[in-house]
Amino acid sequence: MPGGKAATALLMPAWIEGEIYGVKLANIFPGNGARGLPSVSSLYVAFDGNTGVPLATMDGGAITVRRTAATSALASSYLSRRDSATLLVLGAGRMAPMLIEAHRSVRPIQRVLVWARDLGQAHALAERIGAEVAANRDMAVRVADIVASATLAREPLISGALLRPGTHLDLVGAYAPDMRESDSEAVARASVFIDTTGGARAEAGDLIQAIAEGRFAWSEVKADLAALVSGRHPGRRDDAEITLFKSVGAAIEDLAAARLVLAWARGAPTA
Repeated sequence: MPGGKAATALLMPAWIEGEIYGVKLANIFPGNGARGLPSVSSLYVAFDGNTGVPLATMDGGAITVRRTAATSALASSYLSRRDSATLLVLGAGRMAPMLIEAHRSVRPIQRVLVWARDLGQAHALAERIGAEVAANRDMAVRVADIVASATLAREPLISGALLRPGTHLDLVGAYAPDMRESDSEAVARASVFIDTTGGARAEAGDLIQAIAEGRFAWSEVKADLAALVSGRHPGRRDDAEITLFKSVGAAIEDLAAARLVLAWARGAPTA
């Protein structure tokens, strides 16, 4: 972008043979915040898997924030402590309220803390959802049972030295190798889980940079999300384990969400 930060275009296709084909077209413009616009805008198009005939167009942003938060909640149901009561959310953008709702759906969250670089945005979100503003990020990390981060950070926001035993990290913001929300100490101390192997190896900056610094190796990844939900990995071992779920997003998540939308639109059960 002339005079601004580089933008990114993503095309994310997925299909179920003989049923449905869908593709998300997403644009990431990091400078949009200064214009009062979302940094990510996208469109989702679903097609009949047998004929290629278009079935629907959907707001890709709505699909993205909901499927991302749902994925985090699904991972949390295996990785966070069952008694997790304090949730810290880093970032006050469109993802933040979705993450709060999602984590509340799987754990008995009683206290929600919100931190953002823009204190005004943090206060606005906290007031809207009945949360508290965390003025001191490090102190909030120390007391949280679950830390969910959805930012465009390129320098670590979460210091591994501050993590209490039993903390669960839910990292969804850094989507490129030169981005990260946690430092290498956090990665080294945690049992690391990922959404997909291919996506993590290409895009998970938190892990890629920890590897470059000699603090982690791909062989140390415990499991992906498919292994958790299929029972091939049991998830959290005990209440003292620090767990980390690194999500970069996958087209199959978009397709799953789109199928639910189509089922709802047709009046079919969605649960």
